Amino acid sequence: MNTRVFTSPLFLGFDHLEQMLERATKTSSDGYPPYNIEQTGPTGLRISLAVAGFTMDDLQITQEDNQLVIRGRQTDDLAGRVFLHRGIAARQFQRAFVMAEGIEVRGAWLDNGLLHIDLAKPMPEPKVRTIEITKPNLGGDRAPSRLHGLTTED
Repeated sequence: MNTRVFTSPLFLGFDHLEQMLERATKTSSDGYPPYNIEQTGPTGLRISLAVAGFTMDDLQITQEDNQLVIRGRQTDDLAGRVFLHRGIAARQFQRAFVMAEGIEVRGAWLDNGLLHIDLAKPMPEPKVRTIEITKPNLGGDRAPSRLHGLTTED
C-alpha cells in the first residue's frame, strides 16, 4: 500500500519528511534486538538495546544523514564448545532510527548487556513573524521597492 501522506497542497516543502517515513517503514521489523526509548529530561532521550553476548568491538554506531544506525556482528569463537541448548541469540543485526533535524548524539556505552545511546533534542524557539501587506508602487519615483511584503532599499 503506497499512501502518500504529504500530497495535500497545504503541505509545502515536506518532501523530506515523506522520505524519512518511507525509510522508517523499510527498517527491520523482526524485533531483534529489543530496545527501549526513554525520556531522560526535557531535551534528553536514551535508546537502550539488549545486546547480551556482544562486546564493544562487535558493535558499531553510525549517523548517516538523519538516521542513527546500530550494527552488531559477533566473531565466531565457538571452537571446542558443545551447546546442549542454545537460546541466546548470537546473530548479526542492524537497527536504524530516523532522527529529526537537530537531534544530537551525546554518547554511547555498554553496561550489563545493554547498549545505551544518549541523544539531545533542541528546544524549539517560537517563531512568529508579521508580514506587512503593502500597496503596489504605481509611481515612477525612487521609493523603496516592495515585493511580497518584504522591503529592500535601492
